[in-house]
Amino acid sequence: AVFPLSTSWRYIVQGANQIINAKHLHAIQLLLPWLDLKRSPSFDRHSRGICERILNRSDDRLTPAKPLSAGDKLVSDNGVFALGFFSPTNSTAGSYVGIWYNNIPKRTYVWVANRDKPITNGSPGKLVVTNNSDLVLSDSQGRTLWTTMNNFTTGATGTSAVLLDSGNLVIRSPSGTDIWQSFHYPTDTILPGMQLPLSTDDDLYTRLVAWRGPDDPATSNYSMGGDSSSDLQVVIWNGTRPYWRRAAWDGALVTALYQSSTGFIMTQTTVDIGGKFYLTFTVSNGSPSTRMILHYTGMFQFLAWNSTSSSWEVFIERPNPICDRYAYCGPFGYCDATETVPKCNCLSGYEPDGANFSRGCRRKEEPTCSGGDTFSTLRGMKTPDKFVYVRNRSFDQCEAECRNNCSCTAYAFSNMKNGSTSSDQSRCLIWLGELVDTGKFRDGSGENLYLRLASSAVDRESNVLKIALPVIASILILACISLVWICKSRGKRRIKETKNKYTGQLSKKSKSNELENETIELPYICFEDVVTATDNFSDYNMLGKGGFGKVYKGRLEGGNEVAVKRLSKSSGQGADEFRNEVVLIAKLQHRNLVRLLGYCTHEDEKLLLYEYLPNKSLDTFLFDATRNGVLDWPTRFKVIKGIARGLLYLHQDSRLTIIHRDLKASNVLLDAEMNPKISDFGMARIFGGNEQQANTIRVVGT
Repeated sequence: AVFPLSTSWRYIVQGANQIINAKHLHAIQLLLPWLDLKRSPSFDRHSRGICERILNRSDDRLTPAKPLSAGDKLVSDNGVFALGFFSPTNSTAGSYVGIWYNNIPKRTYVWVANRDKPITNGSPGKLVVTNNSDLVLSDSQGRTLWTTMNNFTTGATGTSAVLLDSGNLVIRSPSGTDIWQSFHYPTDTILPGMQLPLSTDDDLYTRLVAWRGPDDPATSNYSMGGDSSSDLQVVIWNGTRPYWRRAAWDGALVTALYQSSTGFIMTQTTVDIGGKFYLTFTVSNGSPSTRMILHYTGMFQFLAWNSTSSSWEVFIERPNPICDRYAYCGPFGYCDATETVPKCNCLSGYEPDGANFSRGCRRKEEPTCSGGDTFSTLRGMKTPDKFVYVRNRSFDQCEAECRNNCSCTAYAFSNMKNGSTSSDQSRCLIWLGELVDTGKFRDGSGENLYLRLASSAVDRESNVLKIALPVIASILILACISLVWICKSRGKRRIKETKNKYTGQLSKKSKSNELENETIELPYICFEDVVTATDNFSDYNMLGKGGFGKVYKGRLEGGNEVAVKRLSKSSGQGADEFRNEVVLIAKLQHRNLVRLLGYCTHEDEKLLLYEYLPNKSLDTFLFDATRNGVLDWPTRFKVIKGIARGLLYLHQDSRLTIIHRDLKASNVLLDAEMNPKISDFGMARIFGGNEQQANTIRVVGT
């Protein structure tokens, strides 16, 4: 007989859950053969999760009578996280005990217990909850490799170690009090809800410490935490040297990030609890799995899981190239991120100390400290390092603190009364001596920095401006009038010449006359806009590279994401490719062909801007052991049909008969819905309407 699974199924599941919580798994397992689960319309995800816990014998807690051995694992109540023994891929160091995401196909570790003392020689390990409320990891010879060292006697039985759905492993007393938790001892990862202490006098103060390598959990030289000289800032160290520094906290309650592609909101908060500071972050309901990590390269990243591409997507990364590196421009220099290509400048009243910025900048004129000095306001700045924190001063009092001290070079003020988690009403920072690690933010999110200058220097600058501004304004007006006239008379002719430059050369190389006497209606993108969009072609934004150049991800000023193909300057075939792709793709319009959005030429640079396809190329799925599971048969069939439609359009249905000549998996791109789009037409050939074959002068294809 089979139990009817309609309304009675709920009661059976509820009863099973109670039995599970009572740790009598064998009893409910006797019920399983009688349950016709697959035919039940009411067998939902919650019920399935319960039964999987029964069948897998996974639990969310350890007790003194129930240790964790190799091959076993704890699984949190709703199956979000798991704890167990693991050996990293390509590692021969040994095995570890760690916590990882249980429902993500790509194994991702968020906490490791014995990261510097692996279990070696193939010896089986054991994780035990002791009667003193300690968690102890030992090898088969009884040697202790890691312990919580609580030594806390509860006076009663029933102590357990519980893995929560937040990823937190807690030791819980019989009364329900948490004696110890892994959130207080992170390794390289911050999870939502975790608080990272920033105050070095906090008993729980700790740093994130990066892995030594992609397959080595051991501690590396890179660490991140609160600065010992100030609770207001977070620092990444490379050994004992600062590598990156976040600007001093200005008292803001939260910093929010909205991700439009996934619809989730992340809020990062610095809180002041009893005069001690903590860094934490939360995400909105329904958000994908998210985490903050200190990468083994020293980069601090905020990542979210992309279920479509089965990969972690980076939304925030620090430090950025050039400007974020600590003290990059030296004393009294600052890195200006508002420039198209970020560069070092000197603060107002300073000049470079040498041919470059290796020694920073020096004053043009020293202040007299006679009461006549003035303060220049620099807006949108990253406040320098090595400040003195003066609490609860008004703006005028903060300025007086600096003016009355001849060693004071600058000050900054922030009102904390509105929207702050701090007990202070205001924050006054003053700098005595050199200003180091200063920057100017691109988005204007920085603070006002009030820089001390000699009054005579300010007066000279003011007099120069009074004379120079009218002259410059007159010249600019005349220049604008001339420029308008030149643009009107030459603009159309120059645009036509630019567009026909490449189409004309291609037409001469082809036997077809289809493209002659036509113009290409394709937007021309300024080189400076491309540099800004790709963050100066940073390696972080590089999507891939081929025989004719590299491809970068970029974001234009309007927020549109693009893929920028930068043709190699040293390639002899690059010019032909560029002409081919500009002419061909601009004329071709089909849902299964990649869309060209614009092009750019600058000196010897040749760039093409395509629509950005988040799932990259087909080969990244076909030849990846973990990602090829996404390509189930319906998806594969959809990809095959899309490629076939694109080829049919090229061969028969388009006005230009085109043979691709380099079609391969890496030249088939996939959009967010896994729809294929054929790309890379640099090798393509155009045929006349009645042609059946053509000759080539070079070997092509892969």
